[in-house]
Amino acid sequence: MTRRDTRGKIRGVIGRAAVYIGLAFWAVMVLFPFYWMLLTSIKGYGAYNSEHIPAFFTLAPTIENYVSAFTTVPLGGYFINTVIFTIATTAIMLLVTVFSAFAFSRLNFRGKNLVFILFLALMMIPSELVMVTNFVTITNLSLRNTFPGLILPSVASVFYIYLLKENFSQIPDNLYYAAKVDGTSDLKYLFKVMLPICRPTIITITILKVIECWNSFVWPRLITDDANYFLVSNGIQEIRENGFGRDNIPAMMASVVIISVPLIVLFLIFRKKIMAGVSRGGTKI
Repeated sequence: MTRRDTRGKIRGVIGRAAVYIGLAFWAVMVLFPFYWMLLTSIKGYGAYNSEHIPAFFTLAPTIENYVSAFTTVPLGGYFINTVIFTIATTAIMLLVTVFSAFAFSRLNFRGKNLVFILFLALMMIPSELVMVTNFVTITNLSLRNTFPGLILPSVASVFYIYLLKENFSQIPDNLYYAAKVDGTSDLKYLFKVMLPICRPTIITITILKVIECWNSFVWPRLITDDANYFLVSNGIQEIRENGFGRDNIPAMMASVVIISVPLIVLFLIFRKKIMAGVSRGGTKI
């Protein structure tokens, strides 16, 4: 091995080491808030307040904060409301998205391209304007403080329809024509051929919508003032104001951990599906 090859190899090793060190530092920066949240949640109220200098570990962990999250405040009720809202919204959204994407990608009707362009133009409208319009509509329909009022404005997404439409469009037309020759209906072709082929994208859309619903804050806060319909996102503010109080930080952190765990577990389980579904949009089938 020549001296030049040796220097090149050393530079390569140093470069990779620098990249790994940078990534490790960035990972610590990203994960540290989660560690601090979990650590604070297992500290007692007295132990936490007695710390003049924040401790980065505890020798006396406790689960009393997690017990209080379900007994002292109605976090369980907020949890159930969020599950209902998430499941119902995601299910209706999938129906709307699948049929809309199928119509734009496979069916032929007059003005289809113009309608699709106008449909995409909706993405240019600021979300605040849409929210104001939705608020007025829901209020006029007397649907405030109801699950339909929470769900209906979130059952359609231009981006998800566009994403699935692009995936549907990549399926060869020959499959469709062959299915029609065999007497297959459009609905049967959609459910038997298109959906199985585009399953990664469907899973990705489902997971992203679940995360979106679970983290929804502004709309539930705007359309509900009855605690019986609070979701975990705006319910946590109610807990802070009228539940544990502003000073009981460990109990608040325990509530936040409980709310965050389902999404973290969901992402860890389906992370490969999410990556595959997102990258599939730019890959020719």
